[in-house]
Amino acid sequence: MEHGLPSMKSIKSLKSLVKRRNDVGKSGWKVKPFLALICTVLLIFWYKTTNIQFEETELEEADYPFDMAVESEPVDEKLKGLPRGIIQSRSDLELKPLWSSNSLRSKGVEMTNRNLLAVPVGIKQKGNVDAMVKKFLPANFTVVLFHYDGNMDKWWDLEWSSKAIHIVAQNQTKWWFAKRFLHPDVVSIYDYVFLWDEDLGVENFTPERYLKIVKAEGLEISQPALDRNSTEIHHKITLRSKTKKFHRRVYINRGTKKCSNTSEDPPCTGFVEGMAPVFSRAAWFCTWNLIQNDLVHGWGMDMKLGYCAQGDRKMKVGIVDREYIFHQGIQTLGESVHSDKKTAARDVRTNVKHGHTTFDSRTSIRRQSTWELQRFEERWKKAVEEDKNWIDPFSSSSKTKRKSNSVSNRRLRRGGNSNTHRVKHSKREV
Repeated sequence: MEHGLPSMKSIKSLKSLVKRRNDVGKSGWKVKPFLALICTVLLIFWYKTTNIQFEETELEEADYPFDMAVESEPVDEKLKGLPRGIIQSRSDLELKPLWSSNSLRSKGVEMTNRNLLAVPVGIKQKGNVDAMVKKFLPANFTVVLFHYDGNMDKWWDLEWSSKAIHIVAQNQTKWWFAKRFLHPDVVSIYDYVFLWDEDLGVENFTPERYLKIVKAEGLEISQPALDRNSTEIHHKITLRSKTKKFHRRVYINRGTKKCSNTSEDPPCTGFVEGMAPVFSRAAWFCTWNLIQNDLVHGWGMDMKLGYCAQGDRKMKVGIVDREYIFHQGIQTLGESVHSDKKTAARDVRTNVKHGHTTFDSRTSIRRQSTWELQRFEERWKKAVEEDKNWIDPFSSSSKTKRKSNSVSNRRLRRGGNSNTHRVKHSKREV
């Protein structure tokens, strides 16, 4: 009997164990509200931090429209050894003095409303380039000269030469220079980029008045119209209209290429030629990415520039008639020695008087340009086929889709209005 029943001591220990468990349970219930409060505080803190980071990102994107998000992660990884505040991710083409007084340093440099003129130049066009630069420098332009003939020393006698940036590379094209030296991060401070040829007469052109028209009409990509007496005119849309301030399309009734009000493709509308294009900051960012690194002549690219117009190319691309230029049609890129105008029309000419052969490579350059045109068109076609997410904003199918959506929306609106009318009518009848 004594061994079969629990002792008083064991019963007391059991009661104390149950009591401790109850105490623990009570304390656990007391801890749970505290933990819930901590979790709520952490959640609010996380939300606030994320929101602040998001706002900072938006501000950075507004200040630096050319931020390349695709490269942000690897770039951040490469820059992790630097304190964030010391990083300068962008540059410009402004010349900096080797020394300056305290007063000049305190004033700083005005960097607003600046624009860029970039021109490939050869010494034979020195006089024409001189007249061009004298028009642009007083209008708050930074000037970059791409010396494709390697001859830079003979430019130093010009009064403005020390104010320009000179870049030298033998026998390279405008697009080759632009791809390598006009990266969007380098030219991001400039509102507009003028990428012009050297043989353009600017007697009837004023940069300030031109930009005033471009801004007023919202043109992201533009060019000044060509004087009708110009030596070379390749597309009728570039011809100056004496009665207009600017135009966005051309009308052609003859020939194989006809342009009318219904035409929506270049070169009837949404088109500028490669000799004197002007790009807004956003349009240049897109255009720089469109320029092929190895296809240096740029043939075929003028037909695609409308895709960089930041919207409808029929509205965002235009020709300014009020400020026009004269295209002289003088081509010197590729000449191995200086030749006269007659020589430029031939491949090889023997100069008996001086006893040497003058070589001009215009025919070879044209062959290369034609080959590059074919390659560019092949790359465009391939890129379109491979990018399944890309929708051509100017294709007939996308236009039809937008049109059908517009019709559907109108029908819905009309249906809603008619239903409303019927409801009101029924109420009046009641």
